Amino acid sequence: MEYFTQQLVNGLTLGSIYGLIAIGYTMVYGIIGMINFAHGEIFMIGAFVAFIAFLFLGVLGITWVPLAIVIVLIFTMVLTAIYGWALERVAYRPLRGSPRLAALITAIGMSIFLQNYVQLLQGARIKPLQPVISGGFQFMRRGDFSVSVSYLQIFIWIVTIVLMIIFTQVIGRTALGRAQRACEQDLGMASLIGIDVDRTISLTFVMGATLASVAGMIFLMNYGVIDFYIGFLAGIKAFTAAVLGGIGSMPGAMLGGLLIGLIEAFWSGYFTVEYKDVAAFSILVLVLIFRPTGLLGKPDIEKV
Repeated sequence: MEYFTQQLVNGLTLGSIYGLIAIGYTMVYGIIGMINFAHGEIFMIGAFVAFIAFLFLGVLGITWVPLAIVIVLIFTMVLTAIYGWALERVAYRPLRGSPRLAALITAIGMSIFLQNYVQLLQGARIKPLQPVISGGFQFMRRGDFSVSVSYLQIFIWIVTIVLMIIFTQVIGRTALGRAQRACEQDLGMASLIGIDVDRTISLTFVMGATLASVAGMIFLMNYGVIDFYIGFLAGIKAFTAAVLGGIGSMPGAMLGGLLIGLIEAFWSGYFTVEYKDVAAFSILVLVLIFRPTGLLGKPDIEKV
């Protein structure tokens, strides 16, 4: 039972990261029906921005951890949001009326471009970071083994819950949220009733990039190493999470992320770590066979 609980803790931590990235996929798909395969690289850029910010604060001598985390969080969210806005404005908006295949190819191209862009600027070597939040507590001790929950894991859970509450309120109770829901139903009709569709889509990319930047920051703090390639696998896992939960559903994206994280953690703990990715994708295949819309997704109703 102790080992099961430890893997549950680890899976929830990893799933929180996947869930934050997956929300960006599902928000963009919900409005314009496009899979932004460059979103994983936005997550990677957020991790690098956070890494540079932590180093810069260290040079300035700011060592009080709460203040440093707040500064890095704000800086990372703002700068990565600019990348998300630029990605939509430069790569996707000119193709708004083009076939979906053109946007898909562009997304893949932007993913490769951003990978190489970061590699040229930061190099291909792994970037290590010293632990920012250390310590924790232990419980359920039996013999030499006890369940450990670090303060960093608690911080990750709190940040994830707070962001989910904030974004749920924004989408459910603000003018921007109403505009996003209108665009999700019908872009043409939303434009006719006075909604600035281009602005709404741009802000959706900004919101997705903001969540991805937070995921990048907590990934850096949790694992302590990053490189220019981390966005590819994390992006694929997050896309899998979005599809598993029901792409287009924000609660489904978070649920899918948590499930993928738990599947990986339990498979790594009880079987062999080499096949944890196979296990996650196999579960996705089974879900799509028996429930093609995902766990919380709704079938598309085609207007005739």
